[in-house]
Amino acid sequence: MNTTAGIEAIKLTRGFNGSQGVIYPTLIWDEGTAILVDTGEPIHLEAIRDAMEQVGVPFVRMNRIILTHQDIDHIGGLPGLVQASAHPVDVMAHEEEKPYIEGLKPLIKLKKELLQEKLNSLPEDQQELRGQIDLLLNHTPGGRVSTVLKDQDVLPYGGGLTVIHTPGHTPGHISLYLGQSKTLIAGDAIMYSEGKLRKPPEQFTPDMEQAIQSILKLAKYDVETLICYHGGVYPGNAKQALAELAAECR
Repeated sequence: MNTTAGIEAIKLTRGFNGSQGVIYPTLIWDEGTAILVDTGEPIHLEAIRDAMEQVGVPFVRMNRIILTHQDIDHIGGLPGLVQASAHPVDVMAHEEEKPYIEGLKPLIKLKKELLQEKLNSLPEDQQELRGQIDLLLNHTPGGRVSTVLKDQDVLPYGGGLTVIHTPGHTPGHISLYLGQSKTLIAGDAIMYSEGKLRKPPEQFTPDMEQAIQSILKLAKYDVETLICYHGGVYPGNAKQALAELAAECR
């Protein structure tokens, strides 16, 4: 396995589907691989490209994308990123998320009305963004999952990347653990806001009981660095904070 060269949470400002706030896709790279974990929204292509350049990983090096789950703020940027790549990109996701990401099933939490409002408000000259929103409205995000993942798969990147099935927020939600650096990429299984770790929001989590079991599962890992898609890098003792959140959930 290649030695980890770097992990970076990329800060992106939201706005594509009428929401506000910040999200944090994660870039993982080593000697032979550059992986983007989640893709943000269609508006984020250039921001992701710029962020990669700033940490010394040219966009052309990105050869894999891992999607933690199907939500629009995680897969919205997929079509643009794949199209912009100069070479094929291996798109990876859990087997239960695959049909949603590929458009064979409608996204569970797609807010069509917000997307339609955004589409109606866009100038006619923004054809690329209009096209991507139209794809999402028709349940075809525009990407194909080329590699299906399952619980406890260990991928030979970044010194060893373990896939953890963490359902609840969506049926096939996954988190990722880099054992070499003791880094947990939680996706939306855990949020960081107002100084503490939290469960995912009830209104966006179809099965909260499963989500709680997923938190208990994550709390068993030896974590020094925790990255939440909503909230970014936890600034304190991540292992202790995870244990406290697990205790609250029991």
